[in-house]
Amino acid sequence: MNPQGCRVFAFKAPSIEELAHDFLWRISQATPRKGYVSVFNRSHYEDVLVVRVHNLVPKKVWSKRYAQINAFERHLADNGTEILKFYLHIDKDEQLARFKQRLTDPKRHWKISESDFAERQHWKEYQKAYEDALSKCSTDYAPWYIIPSNHKWFRNLAVSQIIVESLGSLDMKLPPPTVDIQVIQKKYHATLQ
Repeated sequence: MNPQGCRVFAFKAPSIEELAHDFLWRISQATPRKGYVSVFNRSHYEDVLVVRVHNLVPKKVWSKRYAQINAFERHLADNGTEILKFYLHIDKDEQLARFKQRLTDPKRHWKISESDFAERQHWKEYQKAYEDALSKCSTDYAPWYIIPSNHKWFRNLAVSQIIVESLGSLDMKLPPPTVDIQVIQKKYHATLQ
């Protein structure tokens, strides 16, 4: 796969412009055009996770979003987008070990923030929110893959195998040439020798 056809999006807290639209608007802007790949680091699922755990919007708002997410993903799938969703699960002890490593290893300091510890206080609430999101939004057209991730080598192997299998099932073909190859071969035969 040519990396020029792949874009990565890290969804942080929504901007003022993004907040002026529905919660799926910014995600929609990042979906790939035909023949391309978009990788999301976080996504529209934050709008049924963080907003729920921190009571940022009422339950009557976030609880409707599961159906909206499913409809959005159905629309993408019906229009040719292959959707792979990975939940990289680590347990609470492993998370703490990684936080400690980030605090003690200067090469990893950039990976830690105070909010990591603040969010950790909501572990149980996040687990319940994740359970609901995974169970309500895993569909045949956009399944969730729950990947045990305490061991990074296993996480990487599992995710890469799923991606390779998915790409292989797409039966992709190279685009046809835009020029007459035989004419060019004939014209530049001497140059090609």
